[in-house]
Amino acid sequence: MADETKPEQPSTPVVGAATATPPAAHAAKPAPPRPPAAPIPDLAGKTTSAASAGGAAAKATTPAPAKAATRAADDESPLLNRRQWMGLAWGAFSAASVAALAATGRFMFPNVLNEPPQQFKIGLPSEYGMGVDERFKDKYGIWIIRTPDDMAQHVSGFYILISTCTHLGCTPNYLSAESKFKCPCHGSGFRLTGINFEGPAPRPLERARVVLADDGQILVDKGKHYQYELGQWLDPEAFLKV
Repeated sequence: MADETKPEQPSTPVVGAATATPPAAHAAKPAPPRPPAAPIPDLAGKTTSAASAGGAAAKATTPAPAKAATRAADDESPLLNRRQWMGLAWGAFSAASVAALAATGRFMFPNVLNEPPQQFKIGLPSEYGMGVDERFKDKYGIWIIRTPDDMAQHVSGFYILISTCTHLGCTPNYLSAESKFKCPCHGSGFRLTGINFEGPAPRPLERARVVLADDGQILVDKGKHYQYELGQWLDPEAFLKV
C-alpha cells in the first residue's frame, strides 16, 4: 500500500521570533568621553569630615582608659595631699615670720606713757586758803593742805599729801563733812594730817616734797616721798613754811 504522503505544510511563523534580533546584531553605542581627573588633594596631616566624624564617634563609644595612679606612697593622706600640706606649712611659716617682724618693729618703738611730770608748780601761796584743796587731785594725784599748825613741825604752812591709799593703792575721797579721807575700796580712813585711824591701811599717807620756787610759786616734787613712821615728816622739804 503506497504510503500516502501528506504535503508538507509550511510552518507558521512564531510571532516575534522572526523579527527578534539577537543582541549581537545591534551596534554598540560609543561611551561618552570621561572628564579629566581632578587633582588629588594633599591630605597629609589633615582629616576629612568623614574621618573626623568617625573619630568622634569612636571617641564617644570608646571608654576612656582608667587614669593610672601616680600619687606617691607618702601622698595618700585621707585628709590632705602633699600639695595641701606644703601650702599649709608655707602659710604657717609666713604667719610666724610676720609676727616676728611685727614684734621686732614694736620693740623698736616702745610705749610712751603720757604721765604727768613729777615736778610742777601749783601757784602762789596767796591763792590758797586754810584746809584741803583738791584742784590738782585728778591731774597730779595730790591734795594741798594749808594748816595754821603742822603736827610734825608745829608751824603754819603747806604740806602735800599723795592721794594713794597705803593699803592697796586705791584713791581715797575727801569727805569735808567728816574732815577725813576715806578709801572707797576697803574703808581705810585718814585724818587731814594723813594719819590713818580706821580700816586696813597699815600706815599714814605719804607726803611729797614742797618748796618755794624762784618766781615765788609753790613747787611740788612727787619724785620725793616722806613717810611719817620713818620720821621723815620733820625734813625741811616735807613742809613749806609760810
